[in-house]
Amino acid sequence: MITDRRIKYTKMVLKDSLIKLMKEKPISRISIKAICEDADINRATYYSHYKDQYDQLNQIEMEFIDGINAYLDSLAENAAPENVIDSLLQYILENRELCCTLLSPNGDMRFEEKVSGVVRDRVFAVWKVNPSQKNTLDDYIYTYTLAGCVGIVIKWLNDGDMRYSPQQFGRLLYALNVNNIDNIFREKQ
Repeated sequence: MITDRRIKYTKMVLKDSLIKLMKEKPISRISIKAICEDADINRATYYSHYKDQYDQLNQIEMEFIDGINAYLDSLAENAAPENVIDSLLQYILENRELCCTLLSPNGDMRFEEKVSGVVRDRVFAVWKVNPSQKNTLDDYIYTYTLAGCVGIVIKWLNDGDMRYSPQQFGRLLYALNVNNIDNIFREKQ
């Protein structure tokens, strides 16, 4: 039990150090030595948890994505889309510093793609569309919608005053997207 707390603490400190360093420079320019010095952890301990800084970043990203899945899984299966959006935005807000860093130019450019894949299957289920069908009109609609949502969420996160709550911001995203998507699906029928 003590070991579990130590491991959690060590990983938390190493995570904080990597995120702090990624605010200043890209992962490709961050050394294991710099992470260990900032975290005040020796290299042997670091290597007992991670192969390298890319492995560490990948584990941090996967932990975040697992959190998204857990958040979405906690919702009722027939939850209103607005509630799903609100929940996602609340989770993103609770992890604001991490999200801002991972979505910054210093982050892993594939991170957005990883999150998109998780959300895509859930969105397609709501749309009652087969997610395995690539390059369909639905796939293009999703890609367009996601690009707009990610862009506006990044702006929301980077605005210093956070004047809009996740619920207010969720209503905006919902209004910007749902009416347009509903119209497109009606036209397809």
